Amino acid sequence: MMFLRHRVTLGYRNHKNIVMRISSNVSEEDEPSLLVNGHFDSPLGSPGAADCGSCVASMLELSRLMLESGWIPPRPVIFLFNGAEELFLLGSHGFMKTHKWSSTVGAFINIEASGSGGADLVCQSGPGSWPSRIYAQTAKYPMANSVAQDMFGIIPGDTDYRIFAEDVAKIPGLDIIFVLGGYFYHTSYDTLENLLPGSIQARGENLFNLVKAFTNSPMLLKESERSNKAVNEGIDDLRAIFFDYLTWFMIFYPRDVSLIIHSLPVAIFLLTPLFLSFPNITMISLFRTVLDLARGMLLHAFGVILAIVVPAMTAGLRLLFTKNAMNWFAHPCLAFFMFVPASLVGLLLPRIIWGLSEQSHFWGAFGLYSLVTLAYMLAGLSGGFLTFFISMSLLLGRFISSISRKQLGQQSPKSLFGYVIPMIPCLLYCLYYGGFLIQFLIEKMGMMGSLPKPYGHFVPDIIVGAMVGLVVGWCFGPLAPIVSCWLAKASILHGFLQITVVAMAVSSQVFPYSTGAPKRVVLQHTFVTDASNIVESNYGFSVVDANSLEFVFNNAPEAAKWLKDNSELSLKEKYRSDRSTWVALYPVPFLFSGSLKFPAQTEEIRKHHQHFPQLVVQKTSSNNWNRRVHLQLSLGSLSEVWTTSLNITGPLSNWSFADNTLPAPQTVSGGPPSYICRLTGQSNENWSFWLE
Repeated sequence: MMFLRHRVTLGYRNHKNIVMRISSNVSEEDEPSLLVNGHFDSPLGSPGAADCGSCVASMLELSRLMLESGWIPPRPVIFLFNGAEELFLLGSHGFMKTHKWSSTVGAFINIEASGSGGADLVCQSGPGSWPSRIYAQTAKYPMANSVAQDMFGIIPGDTDYRIFAEDVAKIPGLDIIFVLGGYFYHTSYDTLENLLPGSIQARGENLFNLVKAFTNSPMLLKESERSNKAVNEGIDDLRAIFFDYLTWFMIFYPRDVSLIIHSLPVAIFLLTPLFLSFPNITMISLFRTVLDLARGMLLHAFGVILAIVVPAMTAGLRLLFTKNAMNWFAHPCLAFFMFVPASLVGLLLPRIIWGLSEQSHFWGAFGLYSLVTLAYMLAGLSGGFLTFFISMSLLLGRFISSISRKQLGQQSPKSLFGYVIPMIPCLLYCLYYGGFLIQFLIEKMGMMGSLPKPYGHFVPDIIVGAMVGLVVGWCFGPLAPIVSCWLAKASILHGFLQITVVAMAVSSQVFPYSTGAPKRVVLQHTFVTDASNIVESNYGFSVVDANSLEFVFNNAPEAAKWLKDNSELSLKEKYRSDRSTWVALYPVPFLFSGSLKFPAQTEEIRKHHQHFPQLVVQKTSSNNWNRRVHLQLSLGSLSEVWTTSLNITGPLSNWSFADNTLPAPQTVSGGPPSYICRLTGQSNENWSFWLE
């Protein structure tokens, strides 16, 4: 499978799943069924209350409610409690490959958690549009956004949705995830006390409605039936456009409908020169009008670009005068305090430098949003609904504003209300969606990986600054054509700049982390062995954000002294370690940079493990073309392998892993080809395999 853009092969044995099936007493065993999936394993060192004890709790309560409420599901419901999701989705893979009920699954609901609660967001749906349609029709507390699927690949992680809907099968389903409260995700702080109150209750009510709707749907079909129905009836396999409005209700429309309505703003914009030139339509007047609209569109585009660039530059400038990155991490309000005024400066600056008529400003902004909507549609992405919403709200505001101006005058503040009030629903949604996106991004910046210095130190701050600028651009941009006559003044921009400078100074004095937003540090105790001898023992340290290990040891001097036997820690070159020392976690170490390793004692390990793992060549056979080497991985005193990575470097023609399927090799820094296989599972037996 591809994970973190690197190819890895997986081998596993003896992982545990718990499967339960609820059906009527007249149900056939091969009848199409609904699968509800969640995992009960958690990462090393994490109690897993949210990820994914909350999922197990929801599934258990849902099954209890189904049994005690007297409701009999029209179709069987399978509950899969899988025990190896954190090990690269192995629990769901094992179910799909080996269990007899897997062939009966007609749809699935995967519930996950990458945070401590909040509304459960539908991050992925499909194949096809009917799973998201059912969610839109039945969810009591809806939170779904079709653009989330366009962005999901950016996040360093994956869910069992991939196994059910993409890799192993093409089963229609939903991927529903707790996404807020990500500070505690995969840490020792993922405890019951840190769950956001009310989150599990809201998810449970949504799930019960969804189970009822899915099991009553005529689209719940087995794989063979889905294929026949698609051929005979031409079922649409495209994802629909959908989004919730402030979690109050859902808006849903199919892809073919979006092709029509998302084209309307562009059509209106193309007809605008005729409308503005009427009744004196001449080639010269049309040309002048088109030129004015083009200038207005370029002006608005330049303003939105500056709204993104100026806060990004502000973020980079701050780091030139302070050592700590991500000072906003534990205090997201600082990001708004710093970057929103800077973004407004960028948005309004072009309107001070280049003076155009209000009409050119408005229709230029409308044209820009119309073209962005068209670009989304042509690219096959789902985010065009936002710019469509903005462009149509602009038209409505313009229409009502023109009526109020005839009554109240051109520069009357009351006429401004005539423009703003019709846009309030759109602006509220932009604020809601933008605020959610920024909060999610800030929380995830603590685990997105560390990039090499010096430039890697700047990346998270620049990304957050640019994202805040983008949100300001789509929240305040629609108002700019009208309010710029009041706000696009040098004195107001000076005020925004002063606020930005004060915010930069304040944020530079704030520590980036807190108990509620801890820094993630990766610790690995490594033993290098040769047969029964310990060749080397060391502690490996790394971080997964922009503040390096030097920052950690400067702020945790006791840890530094302990590593160096109560002497001062020196981050010399001899303590640097490369990614090869972290190969057991492959490919996660590609998120690391600036890792360190320090000598450690060797005696403690012998108290727990008398015999160490060994890789032994059993036999070698050859023919005219290939040489096959049979090997055995002896586990020694280990009873379980949480993860073992085999790094096989050199040319291969075949191997015994993955049903004798050899993946494409990986190369690092122009080196020889390597094949990586991760082995996991509990067993008293050794791992035997061959390479060819």
